[in-house]
Amino acid sequence: MNRRLRTALTVSAALTAGVLMSACEIGGSDAVDEPATTTAAGTATPGTTGSSSPAAANEGDTTDESSGGTGTRADSGSASAAADTSQVGQLCGSNDLSWSAQPMTQAGGYYRISVRAKSGITCVLPGGLPVIAFGSGGIEAGPAEQAAGEEITLSGAKTAYAGVSPKSTGGDTGVEYTSVIVSVSGDDPHPVSLKVPAVVVDKPIVTNWHTDPADAVPFTS
Repeated sequence: MNRRLRTALTVSAALTAGVLMSACEIGGSDAVDEPATTTAAGTATPGTTGSSSPAAANEGDTTDESSGGTGTRADSGSASAAADTSQVGQLCGSNDLSWSAQPMTQAGGYYRISVRAKSGITCVLPGGLPVIAFGSGGIEAGPAEQAAGEEITLSGAKTAYAGVSPKSTGGDTGVEYTSVIVSVSGDDPHPVSLKVPAVVVDKPIVTNWHTDPADAVPFTS
């Protein structure tokens, strides 16, 4: 009887030990697997968030810089193109030009007025007469030619010439002046005053603008 009891107790203890060992193995396996899963999830989350945010930020910055830079250059280019286009065909103003007056001996003596567009300017000189007046008294020169001249586009070194005869009458009458006021047109807000040697003025005349200085000689009849 005692032998059977001992045998039963031994078997029961063995079974209990087996159950406990199985439980420990299961528990241990779960304990190991669970942290591993948690760690993997933790790694995945920071990795995904970290790589996603910088990539998006960098991509966004690149787009902004590229778009902004291109927009600025395009706007600048468009503005420049618009400025260049606006200058094509525009009429010359007196302040767009460099002026000079040179005394000449031909045709009884006259002044050769020369004009050239200032640096960076392209403009059209009207075909009519330049406006020429001597001194503050404003003795204005009349036409030396019957027909109107042609428009002249000035740019770079291209020069236009007009000839001014201060005296188209005979005799010694007249008023002496030491300056001549010149402009492209009568309503030009920026006339230019040029110094000239003292000259007697009486019914002055002026030619049209010409590209050949030989054509800008104001012969009097």
